[in-house]
Amino acid sequence: MAALPGLIGLPAVGPPTEPAAAAAAEVIALLTALFVILVAAKAGEEIFRRLGQPAVVGERAGGFIVGPHALSLVQLNDTLTVFAEIGVVILLFQVGLEVRVDDLIRVGRPAVATAVIAMILPIVAGVGVGFALGTEAGTAAFLGLALAATSIGITSRVLADLGVLDRAFARVVLGAAVIDDVLALVAIGIVSAFATGTPLEQALVVAVAAVGIVGLGFFAARRLRGLRREAFTWPLFADTPLVPAFLIMLGLALVTAGVGLAALVGAFIAGLIVAETEARDELEHEIKPLALIFTPFFFAVTGAELDLGALLDPSIAILAVTLTLLGVVTKAIGGIVGAWSLGRWGALTVGFGMVPRGEVGIVVATLGLTAGLLDGGTFGAVLVAVVATTLIAPYLLAWSIPRATRERLGRKGGPGSVR
Repeated sequence: MAALPGLIGLPAVGPPTEPAAAAAAEVIALLTALFVILVAAKAGEEIFRRLGQPAVVGERAGGFIVGPHALSLVQLNDTLTVFAEIGVVILLFQVGLEVRVDDLIRVGRPAVATAVIAMILPIVAGVGVGFALGTEAGTAAFLGLALAATSIGITSRVLADLGVLDRAFARVVLGAAVIDDVLALVAIGIVSAFATGTPLEQALVVAVAAVGIVGLGFFAARRLRGLRREAFTWPLFADTPLVPAFLIMLGLALVTAGVGLAALVGAFIAGLIVAETEARDELEHEIKPLALIFTPFFFAVTGAELDLGALLDPSIAILAVTLTLLGVVTKAIGGIVGAWSLGRWGALTVGFGMVPRGEVGIVVATLGLTAGLLDGGTFGAVLVAVVATTLIAPYLLAWSIPRATRERLGRKGGPGSVR
């Protein structure tokens, strides 16, 4: 009698075949990896919270310790990447739920100014480093682009943990990050067109589509203001608003990812849309447990990607440190200049909020490596710099946010202040 495949949790009838045994071993390996990375993230968070340090740094430290470049208890794979992506998508959806469209529009001017300045300065600095190293123009351009784009995942988590998402500086950071992502897409498209031969018209079409999607998202959020809760529970499969809202989140994340924007931008817009409806308070409560489970995967996986071995080469270490310092200083200046109306500490906090780089910087570096414009050493230095900015930013924010909050309380109601 042929063996019957076992149900989940039940043994198979008869001896397992070799393919079945291999499949079972693969499932066990995947579950083990998920278990180890989540335990490491939560253990790191617990330790760092008790030490009074940012929780997000603890999650990343936990991921690094069990990752392939330390204890090697976990090897990065597609499953962990998917869980990490779901985690950051849920995080940005949760952040969008706590922000109102009108608040973002109100800080539109400093957000636009910050995004533009904080995009131009890192590009100029990176290009300058490239030319100082004697590289060709294409290589220098990719160095600049790798420093340009902000990853809002780290900053959003810190702002949420400190309970300041309702502050003006937080809204400027979020608005500037969305604009920054669109500008980065345009810049990457143009540079890639010249460096790799991609048709410039194609890159511009993608950029226009990205701008259109963001604009439509903001328009939809305003038009759906006051939508009744019953609209979410009208489908028979939806006992709570969470399921339809989750589908909206995934759908918009898919759309923005499809046009070249980060998926988390679509999730953030979905949160903005749903936040204008009557289901907002209920969704904020229901999404929190999902965020507590999935979001740590994102930070732990990015921590596991850190390879400190690259710093053993002095030339790579010096270049990585230089790029990291420039990455911090240029974004800080962008915030100070672009958001000065928020006050000295508020503007500096905006700049620090723009410091973390992420997947966009890694994508740019990978494009440069594939096109032969970046060698292995330069590529490694860029990766270290990208990760280093995400480790530094939480400490900078934890230092500046209390000062920005006190400054805001002192300026509240003053002329020219952005509320």
